[in-house]
Amino acid sequence: MSEIPVLTTQRFTLRPLQQGDEHALFAAMSDPALMRYWSRGPFNDIEEFRAYLFDRDWDGRTWIAVPHAGGDPVCRVVASAKGKQVCEIGYNVVPGNERQGVTRECLCALVTHLFRGEGVHRIFADVDPRNIASNRLLQSLGFTREAHLREAMKTHIGWCDTWLWGLLQDEWPA
Repeated sequence: MSEIPVLTTQRFTLRPLQQGDEHALFAAMSDPALMRYWSRGPFNDIEEFRAYLFDRDWDGRTWIAVPHAGGDPVCRVVASAKGKQVCEIGYNVVPGNERQGVTRECLCALVTHLFRGEGVHRIFADVDPRNIASNRLLQSLGFTREAHLREAMKTHIGWCDTWLWGLLQDEWPA
């Protein structure tokens, strides 16, 4: 799972992470409200965030969505292999781009690529039950809530539950 192909949507190009992207993404990853349901607290320092974002030991891949018309990144989507033909996905939107369908459009492109382009069989996401917007998005994309794990992870806000969402290749529209 090392190649990061460019993906396109109606409004965006999803390209590999590049030096400098950390500046646009830092607004989201340093915001306490947006980082509330992440496994770690907000970043306070852009250098620490840069090290996290470009960590060579992480086994996943990152796509950055930029508008076709140009401009700064608007969304980050990630995929990491969790076994043969199984991927976990994650995502965050840059502040100011919420409620515009950005994450939905980018996730659709990523999910389609993983299923159709790479032959992945199963995609899943791990989301805090209190993250209403993220849970609604996954449900609306056809993911099934498969599990509720109680106090599954200790984070910067204490012990947190998690919902596991899953989607199988044959459940994704052609």
